[in-house]
Amino acid sequence: MKKLGSVLRGLYIALIFVFLYAPVALMIVLSFNETRSAYHWEGFSFWKYEALFNNDTIMEALVSTVVLGLCAAAIATVIGILVCIGMMAMSKRMQGVVTTTANIPLLNADIVTGIALMLFFAAVVGRMSNVTLLISHVTLVLPYVVLNVSSKLRQFDMSIYHAALDLGASPAKAFFKVVLPDIFPGVLAGFLLALTISFDDFTITYFTKGQGLNTLSTMIYTNRIRGILPEYYALSALMFVAILSLILIVQIINMRSAPAVKKTERDMQK
Repeated sequence: MKKLGSVLRGLYIALIFVFLYAPVALMIVLSFNETRSAYHWEGFSFWKYEALFNNDTIMEALVSTVVLGLCAAAIATVIGILVCIGMMAMSKRMQGVVTTTANIPLLNADIVTGIALMLFFAAVVGRMSNVTLLISHVTLVLPYVVLNVSSKLRQFDMSIYHAALDLGASPAKAFFKVVLPDIFPGVLAGFLLALTISFDDFTITYFTKGQGLNTLSTMIYTNRIRGILPEYYALSALMFVAILSLILIVQIINMRSAPAVKKTERDMQK
């Protein structure tokens, strides 16, 4: 019975991975298909990738999406770290209030947030622009950064920070030399999650973007009447490979930084 249960658990896990990654694998295979058909394989070719890099509309939207995502994730990460540090100085009750307030946008529907931001900017600024779009994306991804950084910061032993202060380090130096290396995995996870959420967003972008600016999601929505373009297969495949490579690099960095962090903690305790 134990052997049967082990086999069933393995089969269950395998089925989950098949359902998750079979569509992605099919998409990557079709990106090399010589024909436009999504049902017939007619040979190996790179023409969809060539068409992608020759499509100025898609490339402009890709650049806008990447720049917007990086800027929003970077700003949200800095603000999120400051919020989490401020929470550590609060009482347990106030920490709970701030955490609950920060988690509300996670549960709120994107369309509600998008319309609310649109109405707010229309009343305050008078029109949508690139700045309003950036502020909206920072607002969207900030709770995810706070969630990741705060969970890692709660695991940090504050006595090590106080020991650094007692040894003559300034608060800023103690933070960058002691605290930040320890919570770096949470900071990095928050940044990458914010970057992914920004890439994926359509609703808030649609309501708060200025005229003439398109991200990948709004560009695809605008061109939906033309159907699925062959370039989309190549674009999706490249994005998946890029994200997978980034995840592997982050895992390697975390594995290499863990011994250094432990060594720093041992030195500070001595």
